[in-house]
Amino acid sequence: MPATPADRPPRTLTASAADRRYPEDPKPRDGAPDVVVIVLDDLGFAQIGAFGSDIATPNMDRLAAGGLRYNRFHVTALCSPTRASLLTGRNHHAVGMGFLVDMPIAYQGYNARVPKSAATLPRILRDAGYSTLAVGKWHLTPRWERSAAGPFDRWPLGYGFERFYGFLQGDANHWAPELVCDNHYVEPPAGPEDGYHLSEDIVDTATRMILDQKQAAPGKPYFMYLPFGAMHSPHHVAPEWVEPYRGKFDGGWERWREDTFARQKAAGIVPEDTELPVRPPWIQEWDALDEDDRKMFARMQEVYAGFLTHTDAQIGRLLDFLERTGRLDNTLVMLMSDNGASAEGGQLGTVNEHRFSSKMGDSTERNIADLDNWGGPDTYPHYAWGWAWAGNTPLRLWKRYTWLGGTRAPLIVHWPDGIAARGEIRSQITHAVDLMPTILDVCGVAQPDVVDGVAQQDVDGRSLVGTFTDPDAESPRTTQYFEMLGSRSIIHGRWKATTDHVSRGVLDEERLLLGSRDFATDRWSLFDLSDDFAEARDVAEQHPDVVAELEDRWFDEAERNHVLPLDDTMQERLAALIFPQYGLQPRGTYLPAGSPVHEESLPPLFGGFTLTADVEVPADGAEGVVCSFGDLTGGFVLYAQDGRLTFTCSRAGEVDRVAADAALAPGRRSVGVRFRPEGGEHGTLSLVEDGKETASVPLGGAWPVAFQHGGAGLTLGRDRGLPVDRNYRVPFTWNGVLHEVVIDTAAVPELDLDTELRQALHSD
Repeated sequence: MPATPADRPPRTLTASAADRRYPEDPKPRDGAPDVVVIVLDDLGFAQIGAFGSDIATPNMDRLAAGGLRYNRFHVTALCSPTRASLLTGRNHHAVGMGFLVDMPIAYQGYNARVPKSAATLPRILRDAGYSTLAVGKWHLTPRWERSAAGPFDRWPLGYGFERFYGFLQGDANHWAPELVCDNHYVEPPAGPEDGYHLSEDIVDTATRMILDQKQAAPGKPYFMYLPFGAMHSPHHVAPEWVEPYRGKFDGGWERWREDTFARQKAAGIVPEDTELPVRPPWIQEWDALDEDDRKMFARMQEVYAGFLTHTDAQIGRLLDFLERTGRLDNTLVMLMSDNGASAEGGQLGTVNEHRFSSKMGDSTERNIADLDNWGGPDTYPHYAWGWAWAGNTPLRLWKRYTWLGGTRAPLIVHWPDGIAARGEIRSQITHAVDLMPTILDVCGVAQPDVVDGVAQQDVDGRSLVGTFTDPDAESPRTTQYFEMLGSRSIIHGRWKATTDHVSRGVLDEERLLLGSRDFATDRWSLFDLSDDFAEARDVAEQHPDVVAELEDRWFDEAERNHVLPLDDTMQERLAALIFPQYGLQPRGTYLPAGSPVHEESLPPLFGGFTLTADVEVPADGAEGVVCSFGDLTGGFVLYAQDGRLTFTCSRAGEVDRVAADAALAPGRRSVGVRFRPEGGEHGTLSLVEDGKETASVPLGGAWPVAFQHGGAGLTLGRDRGLPVDRNYRVPFTWNGVLHEVVIDTAAVPELDLDTELRQALHSD
């Protein structure tokens, strides 16, 4: 029988303490520090004051004076791989980042996809109760996943950051970048005409994010990942930062290198017995250069120095903010570079680094014509490789090579509340993989065995906390392999073995560097790191047994970390390239209401195309931009001026322009441009009005496979940032009605491997 009311137990409508069930949200330990990791791009071992430079970097030097400098810290020799190692604690091939995300291929070590078995540092810290913030350069999202459609699981928020502001590609125009906020593209807050600079914006945003976080949750610690676009090309900086360096580098790279080496010895950055390797034959002897060469090369370094001092000033603004708010002492600050100095400017340097990927040569005459503008909005410059060689003093070679010039980078660690030492140097063999375990150790967060039900793969890094207090603490490893673009090396105990393999992608290197171009002929050199800090003395002939042992160890490490197979010809990379999930589309239709369309979402244009716009021309005549892409350093624009239709293409600054003779008639019209790769040496550009070609010009060079990563995507009805054509001023908005733009290609063209490789390297 059902219970009667009298049989029921009494019901309570009021709460009691026993009924409370508080959620067990994760919370960091009491006193857990905030963490800021600053990553500079393409900064050489010797380019900041704390590591021997005479370039003014007082704020980085301030961190070094209040903390530790690691003079045997290693990275992977390239951007995306180092960042993957830093954020996962694993070797780069072991997490699919054996090369750049711009060329993902279908091999485990090179697919540009960090596996779920390698949960990232921000994900782990977020799960432990930290706020996780990222501002700056990302470059860990695979090609064809960087458009407005995502997918977003490999964007910063997908990897565990709660906030992101910055850019996804390998480089950016510092005057007018293509920016992302969280999971969507946004316009910069100001334009180049307003004095905007990306490095300043990055620090403004980082400071604002920290302030917002601390004011909302004062007791909650945060992890801030702050990778600058600097010091990667383009070397962009306002003239007032360059002016103090006028004439400072007239003595040339050899003298600067020797003076820097002397400062390094005096400061203990390098051991007293370090030998400075001789100048290789592909580096021009400064005194043998003519006056114009010396003048141009000195100017390149003046601009680079101003760029670096400007970057240092932005770091100083952040440090001053942390100090003013009382947070600096309990903030673990790590500052590093992702690889050695970059030689991608080649022997002569370039006013526009995209000239290399477009197979366009440079000359001193061309460069010197822009000497006074070098570093300004009209340029996209990179210095000559003599300065990269000097910037890595006393090490050999540079970025992309596993000689120490590519893999040994500055590391500064500053944490007053946790590190008693001030201004000391640590010489343990360390690597980017060690930073995640170190940060987790400092924060009191355990490395999880399982994340989202996925067992985690072994962490290769080891905590450096022991070195904070003990200068003689053991190195976190005795063995570390390296591989980049076929260049191979390995450290084991006191020894380092390095191959003489010359990588592809930089034309001057392919032409001038001495060494092997085939794995079958690679020669291993051997160096005793116990008394040879800079790989100056090759002792392979005296120790062939050690060379053989280290080569075997390299292959063991390569198999364990998914380094193999290597591809000497690069043809296998093209055959295994991972294409977009829905394929490359030969046709696209675009409406003006949307955001700029990312380059990787457009049909490939270099095989020929027709771009057609459905417009309404007002009665008083056509004026303004119909559509634009990129900017004056690389891009194209269809616009009307004084009623006449014009199309301009900038191939890394080389301009092709075709203009109609007569004004567009009022009314609804179909207008556009057609590129035919046949006709003339490089093809023909023709204006099209209502289906008829009205004007044509031969293209002055090959249509670029890709224009640049620094500017905006396809923008309809206006231009933005920097103009493609100097004949108008941004935004130069279309004054009629724009219904749609259609791009048609006859077929998806075959990709050219050499061009793809060069484009990837010069965007890193």
